[in-house]
Amino acid sequence: MALTSTLPVFETFAPHRPPLESRVLLAMSPEAQVAYLAVRRRIGEQTHSPWPSLLRKEMEFERNFARMGGLLMAGEDPTGYGGDLAGFGDQREMELLVQAGFSPAQAVQIYSENGARFRGMARRIGTLAPGKAADVVVVRGNLGRDIAAIEPVQLVFKDGLGYSPAKLLASVQGTVGRY
Repeated sequence: MALTSTLPVFETFAPHRPPLESRVLLAMSPEAQVAYLAVRRRIGEQTHSPWPSLLRKEMEFERNFARMGGLLMAGEDPTGYGGDLAGFGDQREMELLVQAGFSPAQAVQIYSENGARFRGMARRIGTLAPGKAADVVVVRGNLGRDIAAIEPVQLVFKDGLGYSPAKLLASVQGTVGRY
């Protein structure tokens, strides 16, 4: 049995959780920023929200699911009011998996290898090994010890080509959320 974790979606509805970082807000269109911040403000004003408890329960459920042999994967589901942006949400997902009780190494495996296993593609993708295809992000630090090293990304390799994260971010600045 397999399950895809989308903890950032749960987190966006919980008051007293960190709002999106400025680097994420910069990627949003001005209209999307205003809408997101207005909803976050309303969420932050809630005094009796079920979402913090739901987030904790979802984290516990995912830990137990994996512990009992379920195949936990991760991927973004940018639903709701725009608080979960692809790429940025992927990084946050890994941090939340660690907050949920997974080791940083387990969070990396959940995010890479498990999806490949589920799709029957583990011989070709999902881990770094000779002969496998891989898109890679280079970070400063050791994700196996400190999941916070996922930010900021130093270099991105996609289909064998290297890209500057700063240039990639600049290319989408102010565009996410435009229709």
